[in-house]
Amino acid sequence: MQVKVAKSAGFCFGVKRAVKIVYDEIEKGGSKVYTMGPIIHNEQVVADLAAKGVRTINDDLYCEEEGRYPGPGDCIIVRSHGVSREMQEKLERTGARIVSATCPFVTKIHEIVARKSELGYYIVIIGNPKHPEVIGIRGWASGDCSVIETGEEAQKLQIDVNKKVWVVSQTTFNYEKFQELVEIIESLGYDVEVTNTICSATKERQIEAMELARESDAMIVIGGKHSSNTQKLYDICRDQCKDTYYIQTLDDLVTVNFQSDSCVGITAGASTPNTIIQEVVSNVRRTEL
Repeated sequence: MQVKVAKSAGFCFGVKRAVKIVYDEIEKGGSKVYTMGPIIHNEQVVADLAAKGVRTINDDLYCEEEGRYPGPGDCIIVRSHGVSREMQEKLERTGARIVSATCPFVTKIHEIVARKSELGYYIVIIGNPKHPEVIGIRGWASGDCSVIETGEEAQKLQIDVNKKVWVVSQTTFNYEKFQELVEIIESLGYDVEVTNTICSATKERQIEAMELARESDAMIVIGGKHSSNTQKLYDICRDQCKDTYYIQTLDDLVTVNFQSDSCVGITAGASTPNTIIQEVVSNVRRTEL
């Protein structure tokens, strides 16, 4: 059996930075540490942080586990997905120390949307409207804004013809699909300007996964069940290789039997720790023996 592992598998820059920020705050001590939602979409990492005393709060800022709201003397960390302008102001009013672990690429989108919206552009965000990153991005638009995810939604856009349109994207959106949706919007006759805000690492990861899946008999995609970028990797790989498996940990792979003469490709989402990737790789290679 041949086992090939994608070079881009595992933590991206933004996730690695966010996780380091949380562990650094734990090391500092002196403050109770909270994160706005899970710091990343990986249950194992979140569980380890919880064991170290880190608690998660949601939009209401209430900590169910402790029965309290964070306040002065506490530390609230904004995760890599970022938050809306309104939520940022709400956090600041708590009196807690706010630490931003927002991915710099996401912060760049916030700045673009805020600036172009103030100039009167109609903002179109290509991405999953329920994803926290997209919710945060939308929250920086001060004027008209729409979120679309499909070609059908793009076709149904109804924008004043006198309005200029500015298009951005969720950082982890499928690059090929992004291009398709932009072409549809442009075909509707609007005055469109586009900033491709898909993270370059995401694009490279998707292209590498597609190429690896094409030459593999079976494909393993590792990542959290709520991870948007991992789901997109799975979809891309599944299009190229019918025997594609989406797993979170090694335990999910125990029922899969690979052929001894097969080529198995392995990739992982941006929130997957290297330890989990190596466990899966080692287990697959042991099946050769």
